[in-house]
Amino acid sequence: MDKYSEAPVRPFRPGWVPTLVVLALLPGLIALGCWQLGRAEEKRVLLATYAERRIEAPIATAQLLSKEDNAFRRVHLYGRFDAEHSVLLDNRMRDGKAGVELLQPFHDQASGLWLLINRGWLPWLDRRVPVHFETPAQALALDASVYVAPGSTFQLHPDPIGGQWPHLLTAIDVAQLWQQLDREGFAQELRLEPGPASYRLDWPVVAMSPEKHVGYAVQWFALATALVLLYLYFGWHKNKEKRHGHRHSTGRA
Repeated sequence: MDKYSEAPVRPFRPGWVPTLVVLALLPGLIALGCWQLGRAEEKRVLLATYAERRIEAPIATAQLLSKEDNAFRRVHLYGRFDAEHSVLLDNRMRDGKAGVELLQPFHDQASGLWLLINRGWLPWLDRRVPVHFETPAQALALDASVYVAPGSTFQLHPDPIGGQWPHLLTAIDVAQLWQQLDREGFAQELRLEPGPASYRLDWPVVAMSPEKHVGYAVQWFALATALVLLYLYFGWHKNKEKRHGHRHSTGRA
């Protein structure tokens, strides 16, 4: 045979087990990467909306009902808190310390509408002692912004319905609260701005930045690429070993 002639191309035979593994894992890895990219874009939109709404002047409460997209929209309120029906959102951490967020119904006198106001974070280091907070009795002029959660809160088990006040919950369903209290209320939480009724207010706009989502997407795509490369390598390498073993046994015969 001419030494310059091309060597025969080895057939690609990875085996059915590796093929099934790749078919099972590869779509999932790609889907996870695409999902992270989608989440990154959602967070970019949220951050852009937040920055835009922060420089807008507060609107009247009645205007909320006529607008479709209220995320981060600032609102001017005047009325009183309902101190008898407070809600404490549990498992809220600040600087490594455990605590709760205090939410209370607020009756806006101008519109007659009830709104659920998040007054901020309170430490709760000793669970044997009830959380201490005070509720202003007088009418107050406040500014707050609408908070629209990017997704549902993960819960190991649902919160109990009813019970004594204040309710200790891990997630809040505002519409369900108004139904429980038999009141007409705005269906989204409002987060208070600094003022006479506020506690600690340093909420993050998003729990995870767009850059982190992109980083996770790159990791998923890298795993998908590595899986394909390993599949190709072992498909050809395994066939090469089989051919080498066959030649060796033939030579001895």
